[in-house]
Amino acid sequence: MTARHLISLDDLTDDELRYLAARGASFSAGLAPQERPLDGAVIGVYFRKTSTRTRTAFSAGAQRLGGQIVAFGPDDLQLNTGETTEDTGQVFSRMLDVLVARTAGDPEELRGWAGQDRMAVVNAMSADEHPTQALTDLTTLLRQFGRIDGLRVLYVGEGNNTAAALALALSRFPGTYLELRTPAGYGLTEDVLARVAASCARSGAEVVELHHMDGQSAGFDAIYTSRWQTTGTSKPDPDWRAAFDPFKVTPVLWLHSPHAVFMHDLPAHRGEEVDAEVLDGVHSIAFDQAANKMYSAMAVLEWCRTGVAVSDEATAGQAVAG
Repeated sequence: MTARHLISLDDLTDDELRYLAARGASFSAGLAPQERPLDGAVIGVYFRKTSTRTRTAFSAGAQRLGGQIVAFGPDDLQLNTGETTEDTGQVFSRMLDVLVARTAGDPEELRGWAGQDRMAVVNAMSADEHPTQALTDLTTLLRQFGRIDGLRVLYVGEGNNTAAALALALSRFPGTYLELRTPAGYGLTEDVLARVAASCARSGAEVVELHHMDGQSAGFDAIYTSRWQTTGTSKPDPDWRAAFDPFKVTPVLWLHSPHAVFMHDLPAHRGEEVDAEVLDGVHSIAFDQAANKMYSAMAVLEWCRTGVAVSDEATAGQAVAG
């Protein structure tokens, strides 16, 4: 079987995207068969940058599905002594079945590892996109609402790799509306906006980006933020916090969307991007969202390893809310 890679959400068809969200929701709801599709498989987990949720999710998820883990730290590989990415990938592919990697850098490095057909490669976060976070978010929305089509989501904060992946994912679902409120100079890149616009034109979704917090919109199903200092990055402007301060998530946002749930990819800094009253309040599903990262990881690993067809289950999971 030719290995399946997940470097970008663009690598997935619409059916595959729906399937992975639905499969993650099925795992989360306890509805998936108790099988061990990774029996005999060895999963490499390589994180060059810090991680709590994603690393634990893929490690625990692989073991729950019967796989074995080989973990690498940022200083463990001969990449540090000059070995090429391609050579490392060729070696890995003869020993591992799946490589889950967080580089927080150029995704082309992951493409280099994926330049073979023996070992699947999963992007656990690169500088431009966090595709497995988006799959977690879709799984969470599906669990919460029983659907993704037609949902209204407000994202507030930096247009980082989490926001990019969220926009690339939601723009594929008909009737979905995503409004991003990002500080000027810290929004989505032109490349991401172009890809999102193309998906919207095809699906009928709508994605809008505004660089202010004036004129609050209403009727959102979910309000989402992420930390202002993305893992592995820094901001050149020493006064960047002044631009971000108006974009803090506070209870005021619920005045016009009283039933909205609150989502956060974590880690969170209470009092910075979000008030503690929101993160720890009745609307927050942030920690359920974190738990779904493992179930989403299980769906990705199963899909990469087994080559499961998606046609029969592409729209499955619509009844897994709760």
